[in-house]
Amino acid sequence: MSAPSIAPPLAGNVLGLANNHFVIAEWQDAGGPPRWIAPLHLHRNDDEAWYVLEGRLCVKMGDEEVELRAGSGVLVPRGTPHTYWNPSSERVRYLLIMTPKIHRLIQEIHATKERSPAIMRELFEKFDSELRA
Repeated sequence: MSAPSIAPPLAGNVLGLANNHFVIAEWQDAGGPPRWIAPLHLHRNDDEAWYVLEGRLCVKMGDEEVELRAGSGVLVPRGTPHTYWNPSSERVRYLLIMTPKIHRLIQEIHATKERSPAIMRELFEKFDSELRA
């Protein structure tokens, strides 16, 4: 049995490791003109969820769009094309609940200097995901 993971306030940190079944990260977007936080994509075998702590977050899942306010969340099932954005000029703080595979994908995206469409498609494929945009 492994030792429990206890995170300090999650702002900028994650709770969970590669050998856990899920990872929780607290993220934020400062606001401004509405823009995608992530491109339209899907994860073939991994679910992903968001829970809003402060502000508003919009999530597009397939043909449906939902606006989440503080205290609400949404789960996007595996295989569902999705994207999300901050619809306002105000800050949004949220928890992203994901599998370790999705967390590794996000880490590699942030570490990649060359972000051409071809490179990004290859990166998503490496993690059993598909870039749709």
